[in-house]
Amino acid sequence: MDFMLSLIGYAVGLGNIWRFPYLCYKSGGGAFLIPYVIFMLLCGMPLFFMEVTYGQFASLSPVTIWSISPLFKGVGYGMVIISGIVCIYYNIIIAWTLYYLFTSMQTTLPWSNCDNEWNTEFCALRGTENSSAWSNSSLFSNLSEFGGYNASALSLASNLTTNITKIPPSQEFWQRQVLQITEGIESIGGIRWELFGCLILSWIIVFLCICKGVQSSGRVVYVTATFPYLILLILCVRGVTLPGAMDGLRFYLIPDWNKLLTFQVWGDAAVQIFYSMGMAWGGLITMASYNKFHNNIYRDAILVPLMNSGTSVFAGLVIFSVLGFMAHETGVDISEVATQGPGLAFVAYPAAIARLPISPLWAVLFFLMLLTVGLDTQFGMFETMTSAFVDEFPRYLRNKKLVFTIGMCVVEFVLGIPCIMEGGIYILQIMDWYCSSFSLMLMSLIECLVIAWVYGADRFYKDIELMIGYQPCIWWKICWKFITPTIILSVWLFSIISMTPVTYGDYEYPQWSVVLGWCLSLVSIIPLPVVAIYEISKADGPILQRIIKLSKPSKTWGPALQKHREEYYATLEPSERPDFVPVSAPGVKSHLDPFNLLFNLYHGLHLLGKKFRLIYLEKFKSLLKTLDCYL
Repeated sequence: MDFMLSLIGYAVGLGNIWRFPYLCYKSGGGAFLIPYVIFMLLCGMPLFFMEVTYGQFASLSPVTIWSISPLFKGVGYGMVIISGIVCIYYNIIIAWTLYYLFTSMQTTLPWSNCDNEWNTEFCALRGTENSSAWSNSSLFSNLSEFGGYNASALSLASNLTTNITKIPPSQEFWQRQVLQITEGIESIGGIRWELFGCLILSWIIVFLCICKGVQSSGRVVYVTATFPYLILLILCVRGVTLPGAMDGLRFYLIPDWNKLLTFQVWGDAAVQIFYSMGMAWGGLITMASYNKFHNNIYRDAILVPLMNSGTSVFAGLVIFSVLGFMAHETGVDISEVATQGPGLAFVAYPAAIARLPISPLWAVLFFLMLLTVGLDTQFGMFETMTSAFVDEFPRYLRNKKLVFTIGMCVVEFVLGIPCIMEGGIYILQIMDWYCSSFSLMLMSLIECLVIAWVYGADRFYKDIELMIGYQPCIWWKICWKFITPTIILSVWLFSIISMTPVTYGDYEYPQWSVVLGWCLSLVSIIPLPVVAIYEISKADGPILQRIIKLSKPSKTWGPALQKHREEYYATLEPSERPDFVPVSAPGVKSHLDPFNLLFNLYHGLHLLGKKFRLIYLEKFKSLLKTLDCYL
């Protein structure tokens, strides 16, 4: 149960709440579900199944697990680097959420009116002024999800035209009070001390929840993974009972079949599936590595993606019912208030909540939901990073994991400080735009090809059978070898073709910052060739022989426990069975563990004593027979 909840919490991220509903509305309503489900079956679920199976079988972190094919160990380093970078700015979003949560705890929401010191003469509530005053404004601009789920069009709600005359108070609160945004990245400004405090608090929460690894985070997820569903249910019940809610749901779900004829809709569906399920981040491998060897991973790999997609659809009901209410109250078309990303979470939805009775209560519930959803994903990414280092350098870090975790929290906090400065949103935009747009898909493609072709899909099927007692249907093998790599390659090319230079609303970045962004993009890709060259240089023999040898599993590859490893060796040809080399894996006690040594010593002495007892018993029986003869 711990694993299922952790996996659901990790996979269900902010994109399920603030990106999928908008994509569904924009891409043909209910018709969008057709390409979405197709890509989930052909790409999302096969990759998800592959990664969690991979992690459970070897019980290793994303770097060490590449003993399956050491030539490609750089893929593991790339996964860890991406998770580390995203951890930096994902906690910025959590800090924003904490700020909104605290400011919601008052009788009047600060973004519900224009009577605050940060408001300008342009501030006005929608529906209180002539609608023509809003006609030329793009108030709730098209936003993407932070965290790498879509690094294509992140422009916060600052995308205003020159003709704008009225600005809603929720937007002025976001820009002028929360961010206090500057004119550009050249004017970085000072630290936003309120956000600084929220960022400290967010890292303290993360540390306290994962300081003992899965022992602490496993208990926390019982709350953080289930609480969002409770709040979503409450918000949904409240939302659908509001006037105008049905109009919002019609915009969200009524299919526009003509949209299916556009390539953009299919591309958006594939990208959403790819990023929303957490593949190639290393988190799925890390969490699965703590499983028992014979856990039914096949069942989990089916249920979690279905839960993920179901959450996305359900979140859309919550979002669009309230946006429909807002459109009804203000007398504008819902297309003017529908948006995605931070513009939805911190501008549009709060504006709608402010119009509800007892609005602070609904605001607190909404931001608590965002907080728990964000923390679950953050736990997975941070644990991926720390466990990778500990497993790769056990001699130095195994007994100092707590200190190392504190150190990593401090480092990540310091690296995040520029993002909470007045111009920090421009830095965060670059990080989100470039850090994972190309590398994630490239690493997924390599991972899929290595396991399906280099290691072998047939051999991987035997590994699965060893764990769950039977082989899955041939469908997964076909996907891994042919369908899934083709889709990944197509989506990768689609992302490259549709990629545009980084922007923030109407602001265009200077050339030096674009170059910096591309350098950031290469940081996670560089380990692939560098590690491969390093591994080749260490090996013996001709170059071609080294490459062939490094493509095959190393001596340490296999299940972590010896009894499972012996079962694994029985499935191999004699020439494929290397000598057993104990490995220290997360969640599995090493054979060199003192407790294991004592247990093995006791077990050995017990067997030895049992053997001697049998010998002496036979001798005693023989002696009795001899005496009986004499008597």
